[in-house]
Parts: sequence; structure tokens; C-alpha cells
Amino acid sequence: MSLMDMDNAGSPLWRLSKKFDFAAERIIPDPLVFCMIFTVIIFVAGVLATGNAPLAMAQFWYDGIWSQAAFAFQMAFMVVCCAVTARSEQVSRGLDRLARAVARPATAVLLLMVFGYLASFLNWAFALIVTPVLAMALSQRIRGLHFPMLIAAGYSTMILGQCLSPTGTIYALLAGDHPLAEKIGVMPQTMTTYNPANIVLWVLLAGLTTLVAMRTRPSGDEIVEFRQERAPVAEPEPEPEPDGFAGSIADRLNGSRALMWAIGLLGAVMIAFTVARNGLFASLSLSFVIFVFLIANFFLYNTPARFIAAYRDNLKLATDVMIQFPFYGGIAGMMAKSGLATVIVGFFTSISTANTLPFFTYLSSSLVNLFIPSQGGQWIVQGEITVDAALQIGASLPLIVNAFVYGDQATNLLQPLYVIPALAVVGMRLRDVWGYMAFLWCIWFAVTSVLLLAIPVFF
Repeated sequence: MSLMDMDNAGSPLWRLSKKFDFAAERIIPDPLVFCMIFTVIIFVAGVLATGNAPLAMAQFWYDGIWSQAAFAFQMAFMVVCCAVTARSEQVSRGLDRLARAVARPATAVLLLMVFGYLASFLNWAFALIVTPVLAMALSQRIRGLHFPMLIAAGYSTMILGQCLSPTGTIYALLAGDHPLAEKIGVMPQTMTTYNPANIVLWVLLAGLTTLVAMRTRPSGDEIVEFRQERAPVAEPEPEPEPDGFAGSIADRLNGSRALMWAIGLLGAVMIAFTVARNGLFASLSLSFVIFVFLIANFFLYNTPARFIAAYRDNLKLATDVMIQFPFYGGIAGMMAKSGLATVIVGFFTSISTANTLPFFTYLSSSLVNLFIPSQGGQWIVQGEITVDAALQIGASLPLIVNAFVYGDQATNLLQPLYVIPALAVVGMRLRDVWGYMAFLWCIWFAVTSVLLLAIPVFF
């Protein structure tokens, strides 16, 4: 095949990725439907595999729904706070200047991937929102970028970045006082996040993912470029009265920069004090990260009127998270209380050896994550039995933790919950990007499986 023919047909990786389009167009429903299907599957499986009565499974589901109420609010509020930051005028200008640094599609993809990894190291929710904002800036300046693939590739950086991020839920949990500390002690992040095996695994997987994203090029007539009219349009911000004595007292308060600076400085003092007292990594709890972005927005939107208008406009990005998390809490409740999760994890650990347990942990974590898309919630269900198996057969505990994290993160490419806010930012549907996400997951699954089987031999 000539070079011209290859250009007309797209790159080999593009032609391979297109094989996933059928599922995306014909099979993939709206994300909420995933919740309903998974609920039915786990309900039936719990009755058949564990012997629980249907009424008992219904009670487990009901109890689980309300167990996630606080966490659902935290996750939704974090998405909104990060979206407000990422879509602020100052951050948008910075991303636009960054987009001007490249002029070719391949270098634009490389920039997006590197930026996404770095943003994910800081915080996954910020990366989730700011990466598609950068993708829009790049697409508006550089022709020839296939926008759905750009969004899927950028989303993958948020997922994979959490496998080497100090803010990762399990890595941060195990580095402090955690429920399994009496069995395994405190595991600092030098032992879990930054052990040599994990660094090698992450670098190989991140490098390959970046290369695949750069080399997956559609033919000219198949390129879907970003269209500005697709993106949600922000509501016009109210024009506050200037500081001073003009206007009513209410107008002056709504436009008060002094109030915003006062609250912002108070929050900044507490951020600095917390980091000075606990250290940076130890401070990066979920609540602290949310607080940092909340306080940043007091400076980015310098009046109360602009501040609340930005939050109103971005609240819709949290709709799916708020609705779906309670349902996934119900699924988690059924899996945990019925014993179904123990059955699944126990099966994989029962057929493992010290060298194969990382691989089977990866498999079980990938499977369980489809139904419990919360790393912390999944660890509650799966963590203790996995740790017990590692201790009994003498497997590397840090590598087992890494395998759990990779499994938990990988199937977020198939499980649609977390990509919804990113799609809302750019006005796209799940079916527009799911085929590319599934394509990347297949590559990750093959490469990670091989590496997790090979790494115990060398580390």
C-alpha cells in the first residue's frame, strides 16, 4: 500500500480503532442505563451465587444508596469547583497561550498528553476538566485533529496519571493511619507509588499510550473537528456595580472585591498552615484538594456576583455524578453485604501464586471496578482479602497495591461515570468517544497483563 493510500485510509492504528465503532454506535446506552443494567446484574448474581433472598438483596441495595450520600456530594462539588477553575478567564487564556506553542497535529497530541499527565498528578478532577478545555484550544488553532480521539486520549491521561500520583486515594490512605495498619503497617509512598516496579510499569504504559494517540490518524474525510457550537455556552455574567458609593448597598455588596479577597486570604492562610503543619503529600486529602480549588476561585472570580454565576453555569457538569453515585453505592452495598465481592476476589486469589497474584489482583480489581467505580469504596470491599492473600503466599505487597490501582483505573475507560463531566464541557455524547476508550483499554489490558506477570521475576 502506497503512502497516499495509507493517508486516504488512515493509519493502521486508526483502522484498528474503527472496529470498536460498532459497539459505540449500536450498543452503548446513556450512562444512567449502565447503572440500571449493573444493578440488575448484581442483584441476580447475589441471589444465585450467594444464596441471599431477593428481599435481603433489596435491603442491601437500599442501605448502600444512602451510604454514598456524603461521598457523592464531595465528588460532585469537586467536579464543579475544578470546572469553575478550569473554565475561568485566566486559566483559559493560559491554555490558549499554551496551544500557540505547537503547530502540527502530532505535537498537539503530545502536548495534550504530557499536560494531562501533569494535571492528573496534581488532582484527577482538575485534569478531567482542564484537559478537554486544552483540547478545544488546540482544535481551534490546528486543523486535522480528530476531536473525539483527542478527548478520549486526554481522558486516559487523567486515569493513568492516578497510578503515579501522590494524590491517589489508596496510595494516600496507606501512607497514613489506615484500617489495615495492624496487618501491614504504614506504607509510605516511596514504597507504593514510587517503587521501581511501578515507575517502570507506568513509564512504559504512559509512553505507549502517548505513541498510540499520536499515531492513530484518521483519513482526511473521517476527521471530526471541534465545532464551537457544540460546547455549552456560559450564561452572561452579571455586571456588578464598581466598588465605591454608586448603587444600592446590595449592588455594592454583590460587586465587592474586598469580601472576595478577605475570604480568599483567610482560605489561603489555612492552606499554607495545613501544608506547613502536615507536609504537602500528607495534606492532599479529598477535602483539602476541594478547598484549594474553592479558594482559588475567590481570586479568579473577584466579585460575589461573578463567583456565583460561574458556579451556577458549571453545576450541570455534576448532574450525572450526583444521580449515578447513589446507584453505584447501592451496587456496592449489594456486592459487599451479600458476599459477592468476596466470592469474585476469592476466586482469583485462590488460583494465584506469589508471582501471579499481581496479575489476578489486576483482573479482579478491573472487574469489581465496573460495579464499584470508587477506588476507596472498592478497597473497602476488596482490600483486606487481597492483603491477606498476599501475606499468606508471600507476594510483593507494594506490587499488589499497584496492581489493584491499575485495575481500578483501567476499566474507567469502559465504565462511563467519570468521563461524563469532560463530555459535558465540550458538548459530546458518550457514544462519540466510547469506541476509542475501549480501543485504549484493550491495549492497556494486554500490556499491563504481560508486565504484571513479568515484573515479579525481575523485582
